[in-house]
Amino acid sequence: MELIFASNNKHKLDEVKSALGREFNVVSLSEIGCFDEIPEDHDTLEENALQKARYICEKYGKDCFSDDTGLEIEALGGRPGVYSARYAGEHCSFEDNMQKVLSEMNGISNRKACFRTVIALILSGKEYLFEGKVDGKILTERHGENGFGYDPIFQPDGYNFSFAEMALEDKNNISHRGRAVGKLVGFLKNEQ
Repeated sequence: MELIFASNNKHKLDEVKSALGREFNVVSLSEIGCFDEIPEDHDTLEENALQKARYICEKYGKDCFSDDTGLEIEALGGRPGVYSARYAGEHCSFEDNMQKVLSEMNGISNRKACFRTVIALILSGKEYLFEGKVDGKILTERHGENGFGYDPIFQPDGYNFSFAEMALEDKNNISHRGRAVGKLVGFLKNEQ
């Protein structure tokens, strides 16, 4: 089964392709020739994920899915949340975002946080949502070189190391995106 993943983020594509396996052909936006800036202007992960999936489905008329992910930090009132990818500004880097979070968390003892991913799937004209969540805490400094985004400063509950210190396969087994993709895979296998 071929599905368009409404993303050109190489790290996300690698994670999703690894989790979905060979029975699903995941195609990126660049592979279908889409280089549009797809809007993400809603206040929730669910609305942003649906917005992107609807955009691709309407433009290309194909089954697709998209995701939106947010790091939600308790002491920051749930920030950065839907603004996680551009928390330090519109054209900022992962490093800029991490530095802003570390700066805002300086001196705060409540480090509780969670990563949440919502996947929106449009299949044969019907819309479905799948959520994955992992609880953890924000570290006081970077640890590890793997992963992307906030991975070096997020330590999942039950582990003594950050997402950036895990192998991709291990991270996929417990991560927010891995859990959401697992629900997507379970659904797609039942639909075949």
